[in-house]
Amino acid sequence: MTGTPDLRARLRARGLRVTPQRELVLSAVQRLGHASPEAICTEVRRTAAGVNISTIYRTLDLLEELGLVRHAHLGPGAPTYHAADEHAHLHLVCHVCGTVAEAEVALAEQLVGRVLAVHGFEPDVEHMAIAGRCAQCRER
Repeated sequence: MTGTPDLRARLRARGLRVTPQRELVLSAVQRLGHASPEAICTEVRRTAAGVNISTIYRTLDLLEELGLVRHAHLGPGAPTYHAADEHAHLHLVCHVCGTVAEAEVALAEQLVGRVLAVHGFEPDVEHMAIAGRCAQCRER
């Protein structure tokens, strides 16, 4: 995983300060995997009780701009964030139980090719969420 040294180097390269809040937010994203800003805030508050949700949102925007985190819209509400150094993946979201699974990007290659050929549009599959029912919910 991309750690604090990478964060520090990227911040300093842009003339920005390394703050405990920035380090805590990145660490929380890495620990939690796919997490909402609210879940990240809860995790950060375990160490720094005074951090508010607006600080979390601003920090997540900065970390994404620095290439350290990515977001995806997995359903209604706030996006979820994960570390950018994870392997590229699609998100499979069960609309029955809410679980999120990962699938290889290669599964979407034909779709991406068709969308590009027909519409001239290149989808960013890492932001893609495919809603449906997971195997366990289909069995019920």
